[in-house]
Amino acid sequence: MNQLPSAGGAGDSGDGLGFDRRAGQPPVAVYVHTPFCPTKCGYCDFNSYAMEGEIMARTTAAMIEEIRRSPWRGQPAKTIFFGGGTPTYLPTDQLLAILAAVVEVHPPIDDAEITSEANPGTVDADKFGAMREAGFNRVSLGAQSFLDDDLLRLGRIHVAGQIEAAVAKARDAGFDNLNLDLMFALPGQSLRAWDQNLRRAIGLEPEHLSLYCLTLEPNTPFYRQHLRGLLIQPDEDDQVEMYELARDRAADAGYAHYEISNFAKPDRESRHNLAYWRAESYAGYGPGAVGFMDGVRTTNWKHPERYIEAVQSGAPTAFEHESIGESTHRLEQIMLGLRLSEGIPVALAEEEGLRAMTSRGWVDLSSGRVVLTPDGQHFCSEVALALA
Repeated sequence: MNQLPSAGGAGDSGDGLGFDRRAGQPPVAVYVHTPFCPTKCGYCDFNSYAMEGEIMARTTAAMIEEIRRSPWRGQPAKTIFFGGGTPTYLPTDQLLAILAAVVEVHPPIDDAEITSEANPGTVDADKFGAMREAGFNRVSLGAQSFLDDDLLRLGRIHVAGQIEAAVAKARDAGFDNLNLDLMFALPGQSLRAWDQNLRRAIGLEPEHLSLYCLTLEPNTPFYRQHLRGLLIQPDEDDQVEMYELARDRAADAGYAHYEISNFAKPDRESRHNLAYWRAESYAGYGPGAVGFMDGVRTTNWKHPERYIEAVQSGAPTAFEHESIGESTHRLEQIMLGLRLSEGIPVALAEEEGLRAMTSRGWVDLSSGRVVLTPDGQHFCSEVALALA
């Protein structure tokens, strides 16, 4: 049986860092942001940088130091999620050193979900084996498409055949909880091509599917190309048809549609992401990481050099702090919770807006909660604003 790294003898280390400072607190979700990628994809607006070499080692050391100084040290982890960037682009020893620091500071509860995002082009059997042995028990593979033309257009470093190979290697390493990310409404994509992607993904029998519509974010190359008429997505009607096809294919294969863009086999929902969608607390570490603890949302310095400077000088790693009041938290509970098939409590919703959305057929109250109907899923933001 694979074992987690040792939690490090809480309470007796003598290093003055305050072990068990948060002992007795409820388990919390932990997010770790690794900001490095082999390349910067044209659609990506995440905090990621195409860097390599010494900056990666320096950032890893700073992340470990930030984690070990955490004011939430000792609070158990119910989930740990490594995102990015591409966590598996880090050398294996650096990736596992960061995990060991998290486990030391936030001892995982029994059966904690511990996930790493991965690019099919940055993993091999040895890396997957080391990750599984160290305690990772879930992998989220950024497949995006099974068609090489799509991958080339998106700027991905992998080719389609590496997706199947990565899944096989993950399975061989002992991962029995695997997610595949796919994107639709890609430039020039047809409904038939999207259906081909869905069939190939489902054929690999992942426990979880994340199926996202490509969004053209400002300040990305794709957005600028779109403004110049050089990048044309399928029109809105086609995008709706693609989404509805995804719902049908996933349902036929036994996946529950538990969140607008996410589908899971029984008991395989992303527990970490559920913490976000339920507007629960989560600790965040690493360059650009966002955290929400004790009613305050923080955002870390984004550029690795600036982040390293803050850690080394003993300054706060967060450059932004926002106290989340009751009204803001309620709005977020509505906007995020409506994305889930479980919906939100009726008490959260404004009565007049609830009547209006019910009359349009966009929400259903039969479960005793406010749940989006299939038609309402296309208007989630509009419904949320009406209910707030």
